[in-house]
Amino acid sequence: MRETEHGGPGRAPASAGGTAAVVLDDAGVVLACSEAAAKLLDCSPGRVCAPLLALIPFGETGAAPGGRPVSPPGADPPARRAGPAFDLVRLTARAPDDAAARGQWLVLLTPAASTADTAERDAERRRTSLARAAAATIGATLDVTVMAETLVNLIVPDFADLATVDLAEPVLVGDEPPHLDSGGDVRLRRAAAAQSPGISAEELLPVGEAVPPVPDNELMSPFMEGRAVLVPDVSVLRTDLGVAPAALPLLIPGGSHSSVAVPLYARGLVLGCVTVWRSQLPSAFAEEDAILLQDVVSRAAIGVDNARRYTKEHRSAVALQRSLLPTSAVNTPAADAAGIYQPAGGGVGVGGDWFDVIPLPSLRVAFVVGDVVGHGLDATAGMARLRTAVRTLADLDLDPGELLTHLDDLVLGFSDEHAGGASPSERAVLGATCLYAVYDPVAKTCAAATAGHPPPALLPPDGEPVFVGMTPGPPLGVGGVPFELTEFAVEPDSLLAFFTNGVVGSRGGDIEEGLERLRTSLAGADRSRPLEEIGQGVFDGVLPEEPADDVALLLARTRALPADRVAEWQLEADLSLVARARELVVRQLSYWELDELGFVTELVASELVTNAIRYAGGPVGLRLIRDRVLVCEVSDPSSTQPRLRRARETDEGGRGLFLVAQLADRWGSRFTGTGKTIWTEQTIGGPQV
Repeated sequence: MRETEHGGPGRAPASAGGTAAVVLDDAGVVLACSEAAAKLLDCSPGRVCAPLLALIPFGETGAAPGGRPVSPPGADPPARRAGPAFDLVRLTARAPDDAAARGQWLVLLTPAASTADTAERDAERRRTSLARAAAATIGATLDVTVMAETLVNLIVPDFADLATVDLAEPVLVGDEPPHLDSGGDVRLRRAAAAQSPGISAEELLPVGEAVPPVPDNELMSPFMEGRAVLVPDVSVLRTDLGVAPAALPLLIPGGSHSSVAVPLYARGLVLGCVTVWRSQLPSAFAEEDAILLQDVVSRAAIGVDNARRYTKEHRSAVALQRSLLPTSAVNTPAADAAGIYQPAGGGVGVGGDWFDVIPLPSLRVAFVVGDVVGHGLDATAGMARLRTAVRTLADLDLDPGELLTHLDDLVLGFSDEHAGGASPSERAVLGATCLYAVYDPVAKTCAAATAGHPPPALLPPDGEPVFVGMTPGPPLGVGGVPFELTEFAVEPDSLLAFFTNGVVGSRGGDIEEGLERLRTSLAGADRSRPLEEIGQGVFDGVLPEEPADDVALLLARTRALPADRVAEWQLEADLSLVARARELVVRQLSYWELDELGFVTELVASELVTNAIRYAGGPVGLRLIRDRVLVCEVSDPSSTQPRLRRARETDEGGRGLFLVAQLADRWGSRFTGTGKTIWTEQTIGGPQV
């Protein structure tokens, strides 16, 4: 009520809704009053109203002794409240220089509110509070279980004394529930429950348990159509629900007097059910409560469906990525390796970080680690394309710098496709980073090149960890810049650590700080433990509980091939020395007690040395390597790639390489800095010395 002008004696503002109105002066004399006030207070104009004398402020302090605050001129009066109450509003103020003038005060007396009015206001307050809280919090997570817990905590204790959320079992794992026509076919599992303090629900179905099926009945028929089921009297539910008496305590909490069940209904599918109960709250659920709860649950159903879709995509991405990554532990003649991958936390999920261990000819091994831009299924699919390309190029036995150059050309091809509308997985590889390293256990060296990726850490057997000094190349997809090769010595039993950016930059700090954390963690590692445990310890030391980015770490413990397992010779470009080559091979195999491989290896070496001398010149290198397989290598200064062909019946030559391919288990060639090397492998049967 605003400040008004009093128009004269005997007149007072009209009262509304039974409110009594009295206008007084500073002395408590009634200037005007309504009929209701005259009857209630037994006062009339011109007389002092004794019951209201204590309300009049003296000295214009703004409040009467023991009375309620006074509204200043032009301000709204204090809000009315339930029960006997009054509002005091100053109509006119006495001028400071006019001692004879009197101020005028309006007193409004409101009748006490009824119990029904108070209950209705409380119910409306509960409904308003739930609607506001639901609008602010529902849909803030992509975890179906967390969303269910959020929903029950919104409802209890203000709107209901107990609330449960049951979800269809396929929803919990991200799958879409089937279209059902009858309620008896719905298979639900309790996902969340909440109750007010003092509520006893020991016999109620606990979280995680399957909900007993409820048969079709008239009471629950609206449920399958997506409508709420309002039960003002729970005794009706006990008799009409249609379940066995032994199952009733699992479904109906003791002491409850009313209930509402609302389906989580989206796209014509029943995703679950939200059920609320009242026992301590005195008022039963009304139609207005059911309408509000259905509105809240319909919002939650959309959120649950979105979370279900995310869960399905996340599971698919994780499954795809896990299937593409090598097994946790890889054992090769050159090194033992173990990798760990951890998705990002905070709902970000799986990304494009990856690693790989690729066995190469001549007992060498390639270590690969990369990072594709983005997260989700598209990033994982992009990673899969990149990993497949790396494995294909690795089969060509290219040096790391050349391999990354070919990989960069491939990504540039994706960029050209992107201009014409490429798929998201093709766009994801643009800007990806990759490091490719090849370790040779015979030479005890490692050659590596990087495309925008952090260098590996090297931990010698008796030294401190160091990061390999490498010239970084640009990320993949830039083009026009070479990838420089870096070679460094690696002692036997050294530890190589390959990692993605998330390992050293996950805390949002400087990259140098992250590298120092990693170096410290590697320095403190117990080298006697398995590589998987060392890797997990490094993760625990450098990563927060929920890393902001997905991370990958690949650890490798190197081996060196003993000198007595390798034999090599240099031959001049003289065809008469082919016999000498055969003699050297047979003698060495006899020394290794591999006489059963002598005939084949002698023939292979003879053909390869003859071709090298005849078509490439000298010098020609011949090397035998013994481990799990027998490797025979012939090197020459030519850069011409050998080509396998089938000779015609009239051809006098051209059958040598064909014979080699038929006799050896595997064969191939690779380019070197001085020419090329042709290699063959044969499986060694029986125990090794």
